Amino acid sequence: MPDSTNARALILGSTSPYRRELLERLRLPFEVQRPEVDETPLDNETPVALAQRLAMAKAQAVAQRFPQAIVIGSDQVADLHGQPLGKPGNHPKAVAQLQRMRGQTVVFQTAVAVVCQATGFAQCELSQVKVVFRDFSDESLQHYLHTEQPYDCAGSAKSEGLGIVLLERIDNQDPTALVGLPLLLTCRLLRAAGMPLYD
Repeated sequence: MPDSTNARALILGSTSPYRRELLERLRLPFEVQRPEVDETPLDNETPVALAQRLAMAKAQAVAQRFPQAIVIGSDQVADLHGQPLGKPGNHPKAVAQLQRMRGQTVVFQTAVAVVCQATGFAQCELSQVKVVFRDFSDESLQHYLHTEQPYDCAGSAKSEGLGIVLLERIDNQDPTALVGLPLLLTCRLLRAAGMPLYD
């Protein structure tokens, strides 16, 4: 069993505004720290392995600087038939991603890692969301991208905004997973690390 962590700080090892907004739902005080992790995929790395490796790397990078804190790291990779699709970064890459995803089923692999160096706690788990994309037109694609500019989203997908019109179906067990931080999984890992969650 982990030690009592009533006095431990909680840190989100991510500068993603989407993850910050989700974690705020838990009404826990937390800080945000940039993890400074190279997100380049390794050769032949699967989307699942990539998401899990980066989530743990982000949590560990911040935990090294704040060893007494409980640190959350997370990463999401869009999985198109085993090929990883990350954040496009710009409009042309987003167009190319969405054209590949049109009419396809994409699995969004979201990994969450929780680390506390002081107690030796380090766990990482995965939440998967299957998303069926409509056979949308190029006009719809361009309207979506110009409206939402989701260039910092895995697979250019921003379902909480206008991106929902590009989708046929979402199959998941956690409605927050697709946005980038599965809260059901995060709560489970925080409890395991000893963080009180008003139970």
